[in-house]
Amino acid sequence: LLSASDPPLRCPAVNPATLVSAAEAIHLRRAKLMSNRWPMKFTVTIDRDETGAWVAECPAIPGCVSQGATKPAAIKNIREAIELCLEARAERGLPLTIETRQVEVAV
Repeated sequence: LLSASDPPLRCPAVNPATLVSAAEAIHLRRAKLMSNRWPMKFTVTIDRDETGAWVAECPAIPGCVSQGATKPAAIKNIREAIELCLEARAERGLPLTIETRQVEVAV
């Protein structure tokens, strides 16, 4: 706790030229994180929903879903979603992925 006899708190000087927008800060942070990463391959599912939009999902990452008006847009969007989901899971200390397997079923 502060008392009246304590010296006043002073904020450090801020150089406006060094300030960046929140979007720029996120971009810089992601670029730094990406520079330390290695390529990973993920299986994604792509299907159309009832409105005709393309929905892409990465089964190895819980909750990692995106969409697009076209199949290429959905693929582009799921790539970004995978990056963001991996970043969020790493920040929370969660496993990056869950186990997925292929099974054989007679039909």
